[in-house]
Amino acid sequence: MQAALASLRALAALLLAASLLAPPVRAQTGDPLVEARDVKQWLWRIHEAAGRRNFQGTFVVSAGGSVASSRIVHFSEGANQFERIEALDGYKRQVYRHNDLVHSFWPQSRVALIETRQATSQFPALLSSGAEHIVQFYDVRPVGEGRVAGHDANVLLLRPRDGYRFGYRLWAEKQSGLLLRAEVFDERDMVLEASAFSEVLIGVKPQPELVIQAMKRIEGYRIQRPSLQEVDLAREGWTFRQLPPGFRHVSSVKRTMAADALTQRPTAVREGGSSLPPTVLQAIYSDGLTYVSVFIEAYDAALHRREILMAMGATQTLVQRHGDWWLTVIGDVPVATLRAFAGALDQRR
Repeated sequence: MQAALASLRALAALLLAASLLAPPVRAQTGDPLVEARDVKQWLWRIHEAAGRRNFQGTFVVSAGGSVASSRIVHFSEGANQFERIEALDGYKRQVYRHNDLVHSFWPQSRVALIETRQATSQFPALLSSGAEHIVQFYDVRPVGEGRVAGHDANVLLLRPRDGYRFGYRLWAEKQSGLLLRAEVFDERDMVLEASAFSEVLIGVKPQPELVIQAMKRIEGYRIQRPSLQEVDLAREGWTFRQLPPGFRHVSSVKRTMAADALTQRPTAVREGGSSLPPTVLQAIYSDGLTYVSVFIEAYDAALHRREILMAMGATQTLVQRHGDWWLTVIGDVPVATLRAFAGALDQRR
């Protein structure tokens, strides 16, 4: 279930702090419907609320005929962020985060993954760059009001201006701006993935000690600490001839994997019991709203047996051989975008 629902994995493992540099939001008066001239500020409100608001609730994702849910608690104290996420379906798993430090626990296998993750915006956060960049590639407009999990919400429609990205329909709680529900749809307006709080309390009392204390309970767990190093993609010998419109480089890292890069499950094991700690180069790109990750690793015929193109909800995955290398491109974008990334990748000799 977790391997299939990539967006839920992102929610459960990567709900990270929103930007603290966003401009202030004007008080909303008069007509409760968000006016078109205010949509940029509403995008920032959604983004800020995910990091600055204290909330807890049950979050449900439906994609590709599968449904999965997580229990989420988020606290904010000054510049510090604290989160506790528990998967309610499939493998038992708890994730705790204090700023960039993330502890993931699998109680059944007694494995704990401890890592530092660079902050990237995932639901219910929103932007990785300014709203001005978003409106260059999405037509953003208010489409009415709604009600989600007992909360009144304003509804925004983000329709892509080209074929390199999907569209979004967002329900933002009126008072706080917290994103309560999101739908991702394709060029035919078919909903590929829906995610929403089934119940949520906003403005709960912060209790960061609940997260801090849980992160210390590692006795009896087999600890995995993936090695992570920031790198320059060009110095590693790789470049892109041309990126799809609107996408910008976010980060590049080299990691010795103690967990699978796509599923975040514990390391696979070869027959005979030896572990597989592959070194993987990962480059992340964003159009300000969604992300594409490019994974590059040395080709191994024993491991890399089949090229695939897979879709699960909004998440598309392209896996193919690239000479002596094995390439995986994954993101909540159309297949054409993944192919554009893969086709533009060059190895510098």
